[in-house]
Amino acid sequence: MFLVAVNRLEQFFAGMFSPEWLAALSGILLLDLLLSGDNAILIALACKNLPHEMRRKAIIVGGLGAVFVRIVCTLFATGLLASPYIEFIGGAALVFIAIKLVTDHSDGRVDDSGNHPTTFGQAVRTILIADFIMSIDNILSLAGVANTVPEGKWSLIICGLMISIPIVLFGAQIFLMIMLKVPALIYLGAGILGMTAAELMTEDKALGVYFAPYSLELKVLFVAAVLLIGYTINRRRERQHEG
Repeated sequence: MFLVAVNRLEQFFAGMFSPEWLAALSGILLLDLLLSGDNAILIALACKNLPHEMRRKAIIVGGLGAVFVRIVCTLFATGLLASPYIEFIGGAALVFIAIKLVTDHSDGRVDDSGNHPTTFGQAVRTILIADFIMSIDNILSLAGVANTVPEGKWSLIICGLMISIPIVLFGAQIFLMIMLKVPALIYLGAGILGMTAAELMTEDKALGVYFAPYSLELKVLFVAAVLLIGYTINRRRERQHEG
């Protein structure tokens, strides 16, 4: 048993810090910086309505949970995520989530109509589900770069995912602070999620070929739909509140 554990550790650390390993890690770091921004915006949107004392905790728990899900998916479910229709379905679900986040303005209080504020559990659940959807391309990209260094594949994957933790958590806190000071930016965040949904659909293995030629039009359509539907619902609620 001990020899088996030692052998697995040797396999894990094999190839680490070689020129090829460091080059691949640099590529993964660049991917983390480019692809983690929308995930940070998502976490900020999901936590914006929590009571002040719960926001940081929800960001940390939700962010760490999301990274754990990425690790599991990268190690065990990369092939499944590359299956046809997965990204298309994920994109459609993300549109719904974006609209929900932009129209949820309880701001930590019970409003006059009796609606209860977002709970800690609801925020974390939204983060885990939506971050998983949005991370499909991150996971596949990370696995693709790691496969270029077969001997150091697993150490690259784990290091890449660990690097993404501070990027996402720090970014989420920055976005949340800005959104709370400039509430109109909530619409910008929701629009970015709509654009991400369009990107997922155009990259789908089965249906993406039909949507890819209209990638720009689809992004504009999804962003406009999320903003228009969100704005319409919010205005209707404001009128009901004023009445």
